[in-house]
Amino acid sequence: MKHTYHIHGMSCNGCRSHVESTLSKLKGVSNASVNLEKAEATIEMEQHIPIETFQEALKNDGGSYSIHNSGDHKHASEKKSDKKPKGQGTGVFYCPMHCEGEKTYNKPGDCPVCGMDLVEEQNLSSTNSQVWTCPMHPEVEKDEAGACPICGMDLVPKEPDLTAEEKTYKTLLNKFWWSVVFTLPVFLIAMSEMIPNNPLYDIMEQKHWNWVQFSMSIPVVFYTAWMFFVRAYKSIKTWNLNMFTLIGIGAGVAWLFSVFGMFFPDFFPEQFKTASGAVHVYFEAATVILTLVLLGQLLEARAHSKTNSAVKELLKLAPNKAIKIEDGQEVEVKIDAIELNDILKVKPGGKIPVDGVITEGEASIDESMITGEPLPVDKAEGDKISSGTINGNQSFLMKAERVGGDTLLSQIIHMVNDASRSRAPIQNLADKISGYFVPVVVLISVITFIVWSVWGPNPAYVYALVNAIAVLIIACPCALGLATPMSVMVGVGKGASHGVLIKNAEALEKMNRVHTLIIDKTGTLTEGKPTVEKVVSFSDDYSDTDILKYIVALNSNSEHPLASATVNYGKSQNVDVLNVEKFNAVTGKGVEGIVNNKKISLGNPKMISHANANLFPEIEAAAKAHQKEGKTVSYLSIDNQVSGFVIIGDKIKKTSAEAIKALQEKGIDVVMLTGDNYETAQAVAKTLQLKDFNASMLPEHKMQEVEKLQKAGKIVAMAGDGINDAPALAKSDVGIAMGTGTDVAIESAMITLVKGDLQGIVKARHLSEAVMRNIKQNLFFALIYNTIGVPIAAGVLFPFFGILLSPMIAALAMSFSSVSVITNALRLRNIKI
Repeated sequence: MKHTYHIHGMSCNGCRSHVESTLSKLKGVSNASVNLEKAEATIEMEQHIPIETFQEALKNDGGSYSIHNSGDHKHASEKKSDKKPKGQGTGVFYCPMHCEGEKTYNKPGDCPVCGMDLVEEQNLSSTNSQVWTCPMHPEVEKDEAGACPICGMDLVPKEPDLTAEEKTYKTLLNKFWWSVVFTLPVFLIAMSEMIPNNPLYDIMEQKHWNWVQFSMSIPVVFYTAWMFFVRAYKSIKTWNLNMFTLIGIGAGVAWLFSVFGMFFPDFFPEQFKTASGAVHVYFEAATVILTLVLLGQLLEARAHSKTNSAVKELLKLAPNKAIKIEDGQEVEVKIDAIELNDILKVKPGGKIPVDGVITEGEASIDESMITGEPLPVDKAEGDKISSGTINGNQSFLMKAERVGGDTLLSQIIHMVNDASRSRAPIQNLADKISGYFVPVVVLISVITFIVWSVWGPNPAYVYALVNAIAVLIIACPCALGLATPMSVMVGVGKGASHGVLIKNAEALEKMNRVHTLIIDKTGTLTEGKPTVEKVVSFSDDYSDTDILKYIVALNSNSEHPLASATVNYGKSQNVDVLNVEKFNAVTGKGVEGIVNNKKISLGNPKMISHANANLFPEIEAAAKAHQKEGKTVSYLSIDNQVSGFVIIGDKIKKTSAEAIKALQEKGIDVVMLTGDNYETAQAVAKTLQLKDFNASMLPEHKMQEVEKLQKAGKIVAMAGDGINDAPALAKSDVGIAMGTGTDVAIESAMITLVKGDLQGIVKARHLSEAVMRNIKQNLFFALIYNTIGVPIAAGVLFPFFGILLSPMIAALAMSFSSVSVITNALRLRNIKI
């Protein structure tokens, strides 16, 4: 047997090779193949091996890799044992700066490269259903209200566990307040030196107050802010120099200098000493710097929680329970208990529990949370409905068709999470700058100390030390690193809330530069809901009904939208479905098979040519008359003779013309490529005022057209919904799939439009422009901040204006720089697309 699993934590080909080798060595595994790009492992085994075995093997091998079932599916044997740690949601954590690309970790902590707190991925598995517990016996936990089995008391709702994100914020908040408690007295003691006839010196001498400052600084350095020094040490040890390297050096030098000065005052020259002979100490600088950095981390943690607010809102759409019909009775069940083909009842105002189809009744469904469209959509029997959407004021029955990780809501959340962790090409610029940033700042700090020591006013060494520390503290590589990923995360979430699903950050960046948009006709420009208008026979041997029977027989085996239309029409005419032998679908042309010992072919003229059938001029002329009206005509040949055709109509979407006009106004050339005939394509192009179009296009022709435009220097986007569009979607710079189309098309695309409407492309373009503008603003802010801040901290304004920057003010500025970048990214939540 063969199973596919998802692997978290791989960042390079070495990781892939390591994971593959580890899994291959396990007993019972005949072959293990790992795909780095898809982050998937395909494992062949003699008999089923529990996933815990794979998880244990990867854990024991020392890597930060985790494995889980693809699509969050779980075998029955795994469901009970695969429990997540309390307060850790999905157990998937990643660096907000994407230092290691899309690498993830299975537990909270800090990034080994930049030192920042890892962020927890929000997913459906992190939503907790209501748990009931006994106030007297908290170990008792039930899924529903009732009586305690121990003491008989009524169970009460249990407070949900804190997420890792909430725990981090709460820990930082607690440490911050403790830091303030100890830092404030140190700061007041130090500042009292500015008061004439300092009253504190009437109590005891300055050297004794220095010991008080030292004592009060210990809890700040070794408890509340100790994590900064740990991260600084790790960064130097691994040579992944980052923001905490600078903070650790700057605050550490100030504190250690002060401690050394207290214990060994005679070591320092007179200019380092006060009038009383005590060495100048900087406990207040060290503690205030660390407290302000802690404040910045606290505000950053709160801001981070808002950047993935779109995913959190989507998670709220997922209901915890549903009403299942069992033996004619209504039974309330957990969502996890719903299986394929279960019949569920949805009451007025209720959320649709899983993806499915209405089997009885009708409803008005609010789909705004997924498509972004405010108006409810009327649904009747046979119509598909999606998880998380909201029912109107009527009850109905539905059949479950997709459950668990297969539902549209789950897939949207999964896609948004993946896209949020992806890297945009523009981020490479920030990465290159960040690679040199910390060493350059340390070098500038050293130069600052030397310059002030040699040419600075007395006490020169004091000025040199203070300004060198200020340079280290004010520099902020963190703001530079956050500039791109924060904008991407918020932008991807914004798109998802409007029915525009972005597969990766690269798609957002490229969409902003698209010159040419290629669009398919059926299902893209048109509604994709074709209907049969007429079936015509041109043979004395076969009636219109006979022709329809042959058409229905062939199309019963086809998945093409036009095939479904003819089959449905056949059912409405109550025709018998004939048996088909040797059925074959010829991509881009049609279908063929043997019916009643006759060779039958159905499709466009290329299919008729493929079948070597005769097409008389009068039949072709009759077909063209309908094609000029925008209709699609499929010919039917019986034993190499065209004997009739079917006329199919497909209305143009109401929004297509408006969307095309909006795109053209943005300077985008819109080209229609269709497999339909020239006359039909011309009629549609004329209606939509499209100058460029090509008809009778096979899949390879569409792909060749994309290549041709790319060779001409164009950035090409391709929008389509069918299997025949997949090659062109994959080849284009930006593939855009209609959510109403096939899974193959969606898989090949970089952007998916949930509603399957061209207006979604307009939204994607607006979103791309807004995100790229926001990223450039963030990069400019981060670069200009450091470009101006570092020289000021070094003291370049002192010779002209007598201005020096205190290390404490530098710490405040540094702390708020990252918060400012995140705040600017959060503005994307309010844009109109």
